[in-house]
Amino acid sequence: MDRIMKERTSVGKAKEIFFEVIQPLERTEILEIQDCVGRVLSTSVLAPRNVPHYRRSAMDGFAVRSVDIIGASSTNPVMLQVSDEIEEGASVRVSTGAYVPDEADAVLMLEDTISIGDMIEVRAQVHPGKNVGDVGEDVRKNEIIFNKGHLLRSCDIAVLASLGISEITVYAKPVVAIIPTGNDLISLKDSELPPAGKTLDINSLMIGLYVTKWGGEPRYCDIVPEDRELIKEAVNLNLDADFIVISGGTSVGEKDYVPDVVASLGKKLVHGVGLSPGKPTALGIIDDVPVLCMPGYPAAGLVALFAFGKPAIQKAGNIPAMPDLTVKVRLSGKINSREGYVSYARVILEDSTARPLMTAGAGILSSIAKSGGFVIIPENVEGYEEGNEVEVVLIE
Repeated sequence: MDRIMKERTSVGKAKEIFFEVIQPLERTEILEIQDCVGRVLSTSVLAPRNVPHYRRSAMDGFAVRSVDIIGASSTNPVMLQVSDEIEEGASVRVSTGAYVPDEADAVLMLEDTISIGDMIEVRAQVHPGKNVGDVGEDVRKNEIIFNKGHLLRSCDIAVLASLGISEITVYAKPVVAIIPTGNDLISLKDSELPPAGKTLDINSLMIGLYVTKWGGEPRYCDIVPEDRELIKEAVNLNLDADFIVISGGTSVGEKDYVPDVVASLGKKLVHGVGLSPGKPTALGIIDDVPVLCMPGYPAAGLVALFAFGKPAIQKAGNIPAMPDLTVKVRLSGKINSREGYVSYARVILEDSTARPLMTAGAGILSSIAKSGGFVIIPENVEGYEEGNEVEVVLIE
């Protein structure tokens, strides 16, 4: 491959070039809050009211006037009437979160009282404000609750609901067109065993599921044969998408037309990346639509998708970059890597160790399914020895 594909851009430089042409979406939509987990706010949210909007009890007990129980203790108890109203010498039974009458300035804990008929014996004193939550203690009216660009979580949705907000404006999800290419591909809709030389199009499904996971909206396209004009037509039909992923046809074979098609319709930014597996990856831009051309071999394609697709979708969708989930373990075997390439080595996690599964084999997707994650080896590192502590990027 190196003898034929002379161009090879470093992963870092390729990302720099590619992400520079990707513009975050400005489209927004208004959704009901229960549909907004994982969505990104397109405007800051101000609190329309105080939370709580009334003084509330922080304890189960009795609302009292603190002046009525000054000096109360177990050896010097004070008797109060249990009433429906607060007045001199009276108390009102309250539960946690209940309204505290305006005339009361404190809540006495239930544990500090003894009930005697319609009276309570008070065995502790409280200062003004004790166990009382003020109006707006949690959220103040007109306070900024979430800033523009905030990724909404389930707990955030609960806060919005507590403020009486039922709808919110979020950025639209980037639409990602997935175009599979190859004469050997057969649709997954065909449940028959493929004939020899044919293979099921699993890449489209894999790409689409990750697009959804990363915050995009997949658009599945029909399989396109290895024909320059048909590939061009498929791309043109999807230029209304926000991002295009083309699977297959990126190498240097006689019928690997995809990079040339991208160049003819727009601009080919990169073809050939220092990524292992995944060197034949190509990147381009057509009418302001970024295009990722990933290798057809599933494992290589997935690595390209992780390296370029995930951050591209996040930038297009205004989605905050989230750190990868990682664990640090020791290797139970040696990992070799290609000099000048960022290598994604598949490993199986076993207790507190990582066992190398297969560092080569771009077409063997099952090796990824069997692995717990990748050890990403920088281009200037010649692999890792058995016993080295490494960071494993978890696939899920």
